[in-house]
Amino acid sequence: MKKISPRDSQTKSADIIAMNIEKLKELFPSTFSEGQINFEVLKQELGGVVDEREEKFGLNWHGKRKARQLALTPSTGTLRPCPDESVGWATTQNLMIEGDNLEVLKLLKKSYAGKVKLIYIDPPYNTGKDFVYPDNYQDNIKNYLELTSQVEGGKKMSANTESSGRYHTDWLNMMYPRLKLARNLLRDDGVIFISIDDSESDNLRQICNEIFGEENFVNTVSINMKNIAGASGGGEDKRLKKNIEYLHVYVKNYDSFPSFNNAYDYVPIDELVEKYRQEGVSWKYTSVLVYEGDKDYIGSTVDGDGNEIKIYSRKNSVIKSVNQIMSEEKITEAQAYLRYSKKIFQTAMPQSSIRPRVMQKVESLGIHNELCSIEYVPKSGKNKGAVYEQFYKGENFRLFAWLGDVSEEIDGKLYKKDMKGTYWDFAGETKNLTKEGDTPLPNGKKPLALLSRLLELDGNKDSLILDFFAGSGTTGHAVMAQNVAKGGNCRYILVQLPEILDPQDKDQQVAAEFCQKLGKPCTIAELTKERLRRASKKIKEENPLFAGDFGFRVFKLDSSNIRTWEPNRENLSETLLDATEHLKSGRTEQDILFELLLKLGLDLTVPIEEKKIADKIVHSIGTGSLLVCLAEKIDRNEVEPLAQGIVAWHKQLAPAGETQTVFRDSSFVDDVAKTNLAAILQQYGIENVRSL
Repeated sequence: MKKISPRDSQTKSADIIAMNIEKLKELFPSTFSEGQINFEVLKQELGGVVDEREEKFGLNWHGKRKARQLALTPSTGTLRPCPDESVGWATTQNLMIEGDNLEVLKLLKKSYAGKVKLIYIDPPYNTGKDFVYPDNYQDNIKNYLELTSQVEGGKKMSANTESSGRYHTDWLNMMYPRLKLARNLLRDDGVIFISIDDSESDNLRQICNEIFGEENFVNTVSINMKNIAGASGGGEDKRLKKNIEYLHVYVKNYDSFPSFNNAYDYVPIDELVEKYRQEGVSWKYTSVLVYEGDKDYIGSTVDGDGNEIKIYSRKNSVIKSVNQIMSEEKITEAQAYLRYSKKIFQTAMPQSSIRPRVMQKVESLGIHNELCSIEYVPKSGKNKGAVYEQFYKGENFRLFAWLGDVSEEIDGKLYKKDMKGTYWDFAGETKNLTKEGDTPLPNGKKPLALLSRLLELDGNKDSLILDFFAGSGTTGHAVMAQNVAKGGNCRYILVQLPEILDPQDKDQQVAAEFCQKLGKPCTIAELTKERLRRASKKIKEENPLFAGDFGFRVFKLDSSNIRTWEPNRENLSETLLDATEHLKSGRTEQDILFELLLKLGLDLTVPIEEKKIADKIVHSIGTGSLLVCLAEKIDRNEVEPLAQGIVAWHKQLAPAGETQTVFRDSSFVDDVAKTNLAAILQQYGIENVRSL
């Protein structure tokens, strides 16, 4: 019976050198500098030791080699399930993981590599007040438990102050391995958004260029997060007062990325018209093409590529003003704009190669008509590849620009859409940010509207979303809200360190007291879970007909359930006996089961059934693709009925593909019992039998 190894792997190489180089660049973009392979970095990526020598072109700092190695070092931890702290444990596909994100990302790698569509993170900005995760290169799990006071005599995390001689270095060493691990989780068409301010923006760009590849940089978005008008206190000394943050955007593979949806700000049309009226600004969308006229083909011209443009005259057309419509139909301005949104227009004189061609053709035919239209197939833009119709008015052939192209009906109301480029204004969204999500958070939160926009940019309705600096849980809140708004089925994975909140610290006091009132530990991870609970409950109550997923499974990072043998050299006989039991005492079957999922690379939300067979509990995972029995004792006389029962259930489940079976190694009374069980299962086609 084969024992489970978390390091089982397969390698495969291409036959052609050029293909090998392209594959290397895809797998290890950080090993390429100015188009050349840095073999020293490649050697380290593959687990080798490199000589201490001068680094080649790129951003270098003390500890970079160790930071790179840290991303490659396997975790010695596991994720322990917490059903009592979860919502909808049995059915949900969402995860909230409490723990050090470096270790969590390592543990998720096998199960979620290449599956995440969108990552958003809001890491510590390194302002001198926030802490930087102090990773321990020897034992990160022990370090994590100490820093979060989960072991006696734990040490407290401290801020990374500007006076520190390793101010930038510590931050870079913290971010580098986490971003390397995050890249592995992204789908080939995946995208990562990283919030930052100007403290580390340039350094972040440089390490992202190395990790993701400079060719996979998309944009940097500038975001106004604060209004600074007026004489507010607490200036920036010699510096200008900050109100802008940045959002760096990278994709996994630029060629595979399909492009974003456009980002818009939305303003109700009636409010916008009234605002223009009060300010004395001319509002152009005031005409309505009530009837398009009788369509009569009069001739054709061609575009620059020789493709036909058909031209039609429009006789007996009817155009009225919005005010006429309101008067005749006895409706309000808002009702008129909503009812005729697709027919309301303004005219413009566009710089277009098509318009003069049409004018010249119509004039050559000697036709004078107040309204004409054309039909052609655009080569670019949103109407690319489809027959498109345009209208022209008067002798100057003024082009109709439709209100419907720049507006959208939402819940029975018409909104003007203002396209945003790389400058976004969310200052208005931050006014009541402390109350958003009904939970406080020291050092602020990101607005729900910002995360909603990122999800809209992606546009997929079934994406897996990851945020491994989850904070108050805004990303999870946004995913649930967006699923309702767009009828989607997106999932989220949130990771948050249980950073301890100090009631004596004035910046953390409100959040700490909030946790105390709930009777919960005073940590940021508790705030994350509480916001998800409250947001879930509120959104579900407001949308009773939506049958989506409002739950989340909670897991907590801990040391592995599998014991490492630590012999007592003064009493070897006793510790040799201890070595026969590989699993730690005090751990449940559920703990062991989920560590098994991680080691085998299975989703932590995969369906799990259990059945009693020969008085032993057997778990079926993924409709029978994995069968697990963790009984503490299996005697010889229990082997055959247990094996026969497993075979019968396996046939009933009828899984597609190969089935694995796993047993507790120490449960067998002797090697004969273990061998017999494996032989019976293999006799009936269950070849892959392992022990843990």
